[in-house]
Amino acid sequence: MDTGILILRLLVGLLVAGHGVQKVSFHLGGRGLDGGTEEFRADGFRGGVLTALAAGGGQIGSGLLLAAGLLTPLAATGTVGVMTVAATVKWRNGLWVQNDGYEYPLVLIGAAVALAATGPGAWSLDAAIGLTPFPLWWTAVVLAAGAGSGLLARLVLHRAPEPVRR
Repeated sequence: MDTGILILRLLVGLLVAGHGVQKVSFHLGGRGLDGGTEEFRADGFRGGVLTALAAGGGQIGSGLLLAAGLLTPLAATGTVGVMTVAATVKWRNGLWVQNDGYEYPLVLIGAAVALAATGPGAWSLDAAIGLTPFPLWWTAVVLAAGAGSGLLARLVLHRAPEPVRR
């Protein structure tokens, strides 16, 4: 079981962190901070560079913590938060990723919540420093705080659509 949890943590955590790296740099196929800023503006977000830095930094931080199995509930909460924002952007396209839908963010949300429920496993920094096991009720906190923070970020940072001029 610990091997499976380790594989899941590494896969999900490093993918989330890599997604953040793309938002703020030219690494991993990113278009630099200007490209990340442009992406958020194209998706209707205000805040420019600060929005891209906050999103990229949140993804890098939560992804690396999740991969390391360190402060797992906090890492899972951050992952759920940033992926909730991504899901809201993709929502209008439907579920499937082939149509630019929210399938991928939903899978990452589910994996982060599952890791919060199972804990990071024996091969984690949380276990090494004696932070585990986490109580199961943390799973509800992770889901509520993560989704809530993502929806709040969307509400606060998203611009209203421009009125149609006739």
